[in-house]
Amino acid sequence: MKLKKHIQRFLHNEPLKRKLYIIIFEADTPAGKLFDVILIACIITSVLIVMIESMENLTPQVSRLFIVLEYIFTAFFTLEYLTRIYCSPHPKKYINSFFGVIDLLSTLPLYLGFVFPAARHLVAIRAFRLIRVFRVFKLFGFLREGEMLLSAIYASMRKITVFFLFIVVLVIVMGTLMYMVEGSQPDTQFRNIPQSIYWAVVTMTTVGYGDITPVTAAGRFLSAFVMLMGYTIIAVPTGIVSVSMMQEQRRLDLKRCPACRKEGHETSALYCKYCGADLKDIRETESE
Repeated sequence: MKLKKHIQRFLHNEPLKRKLYIIIFEADTPAGKLFDVILIACIITSVLIVMIESMENLTPQVSRLFIVLEYIFTAFFTLEYLTRIYCSPHPKKYINSFFGVIDLLSTLPLYLGFVFPAARHLVAIRAFRLIRVFRVFKLFGFLREGEMLLSAIYASMRKITVFFLFIVVLVIVMGTLMYMVEGSQPDTQFRNIPQSIYWAVVTMTTVGYGDITPVTAAGRFLSAFVMLMGYTIIAVPTGIVSVSMMQEQRRLDLKRCPACRKEGHETSALYCKYCGADLKDIRETESE
């Protein structure tokens, strides 16, 4: 019963949760900055280890060192993930968020390896371990510009999705037309519509591998048309995201403190960086 009481007391220890929240989720205090520096160092080091592990002819000593470091990093990232859930005001929201999923992926590979202990599954384990590269995405959480970029991409997602569907339809049409033009030629490289669609994707994105090329005049004319179209279309997503980033920057610049009336506060700011006033009224207005 005493153990149960201690667990209940720990789970509902609001002062402890608040202290941990300030350290982990905020970087305005020395402890928070130190935690962020340690976390960034661990992320970069763990990703570098993944890259080095992919190289051949590693000595047994180096391999053992990497295994020990992976256990240490996995323990650290697991503790960090559980602590974020513990001190977060909205645990479910954090777990389902982008960075919550990335944090979870940072802890899974080693545990997945325990499920496949047999030697014949070593290849599968190695594939699971490559998931550790996802840790590099956590670095975006420390950059204001990275957070603004993610917000702009999220705001543009519907437009980009519509544009992507339009491109899918366009490459299907162009691939089919090229198959109609080139498919009847002897020894043609456009043997079927899927292969022609592949050509359309490569050509429209201006990659141009050259593994499939038209031989007729009509096919070359259509190929040139698709190339020119690709130059004009490829810039559209950049424009969509750029507009969203400008709107996001304008929104940040217009975030005004109700007390001192100064602007330029970050989206996640709790207090005014000039006078220390609470920004609760602004947050409530934005949420509405």
